[in-house]
Formats: sequence, C-alpha cells, structure tokens
Amino acid sequence: MRRCLLSLLMITKNAEETIEKSLKSVVSLVDEIVIVDGYSKDRTVEIAKKYGAKIYFYKGLNLGKQAKLGLTRCQGRWILVLDADECLSKGLNIEIKKIKNLKTSYAGFYLPFQNHFLGKKVYYGGENYQMLRLFKRKFVDIKPALVHHKFHLKKGKAGELKNKVYHYSYRSLLQVYKKFTDYAIREAKTKIKNGEESSLKKIILYPLHMFYARFIKDKGYKDGLFRIPLDLGFAYMEFVTYLWLWLWNLKKLKIRSQK
Repeated sequence: MRRCLLSLLMITKNAEETIEKSLKSVVSLVDEIVIVDGYSKDRTVEIAKKYGAKIYFYKGLNLGKQAKLGLTRCQGRWILVLDADECLSKGLNIEIKKIKNLKTSYAGFYLPFQNHFLGKKVYYGGENYQMLRLFKRKFVDIKPALVHHKFHLKKGKAGELKNKVYHYSYRSLLQVYKKFTDYAIREAKTKIKNGEESSLKKIILYPLHMFYARFIKDKGYKDGLFRIPLDLGFAYMEFVTYLWLWLWNLKKLKIRSQK
C-alpha cells in the first residue's frame, strides 16, 4: 500500500458549480481526498467520487466541527485544505510537491490567495491575504465556528509559500448576496451566543464603516469601480447581521415582558 504523504481536506455543500475545477487542480498532487459534505442536494458528492474521494457526512451548521471531523479521517502526514471554490495555481502545485517529498523543519505553511470577483482579479480592500492551509496533521487544531473556521499550529513554526491559491468566491451578484445573507445570519447567531447586543447605531453605522474600510481605507478603488457591488455586499452583510441580532433581542425582550 502506498504511503499517504499528503491528504486533501475539503468541506462541501451544494458545490457542483466549482468542485470539479478545484479537484482537477490537485488530484495529481495528493495521495488521498477527504471530503466532509453537509448533505448536498446537487451533484457535489457524485463529482467528488469521480476523483476517488472518501466521503463523510456532517449534519449541522458549524463549519469548524465539520472540518475537525474531516481532519480525524485524514491519513496523510501533511494536510492541504481547500474549499470547493479554490484551485491551486501550477506554481503552487510544484511548491507543495517539493515540500511533500522533502523533510522540513516547518510545521505548516501560509498560502497566499488570489480572489476573483465576476471573473476579474481583485487585489485590494481586504482581498489580499494568506491563510494557514498546509500543515502537518499532528501539529494543528481547529476552533469551531459557524462562519469562518481557522487552523492554528499547536507547536512548531510556519513558513510562507509564494505561489497562489485562486479563489472564485464571488462568481455572480446573486450568488454573492445569497452567500452574504447566509454568513450574516450565522454571524448573528454567533454574536447571540456571545451575548452581544445590537442597536440602531450599529445597524446604520457599521455597514457604512465597512464600505469605507474596504473601498477607501484599504484602497479597494484601485481595483476599479466594478468592485463597488462587492464592497456594498460586505456592508449589506453587516446590516443584516445587526438587524437580525436586533430583531432577536427584541423578540427576547417581548417574551420576557409576557412572563
């Protein structure tokens, strides 16, 4: 039996639009593909099986727990984490192949991301970042989260790779705003759990500040005016988050007053 040096870990739900492109970019590199699916209703699982993926299922909204389940199923010494709308560039594929086959003192590596909005590359306004997505399996931990889970090294040091992950998160305006609505509700639920309160000030000012921070302060305008709907989308997400939180708190107060 071939030794498993590198596992791909991916969590999915209704990702038939992008998953094949993602798996094609990595199938020749990894020794196994582990997918934890949130009971997709489209062809996501069918497509994944074409690439020999090991499929596990998770029922729930906590993406961190979903990823943690996948991590326990991986056999590789190294773990590469990709979302179903992310692809390895050819250069990054070569970089990771060298790491996979050579000994290194690093416990993990941060990968740079190249985001796309409506098919065009974006570089500014929060879209230029790195994430810890390649690491030794026994050296990492995951914090449960309803929205964006993160991987943390428990020990060892992390390096940085040069070539990019191509991220196709913003493919159409309808898809973007549906995603942001879902994220906003998940974020509101997290804030409820943490005891945070909303207010009219937060509902009005936080979205305005979000747009200013992304498009002006972080120079999103340098990408061009075509990205305005994207930054408005982030403002919309803030608005829905705090409106949803305010309505929840209002409902809670009403229940209390009736007791």
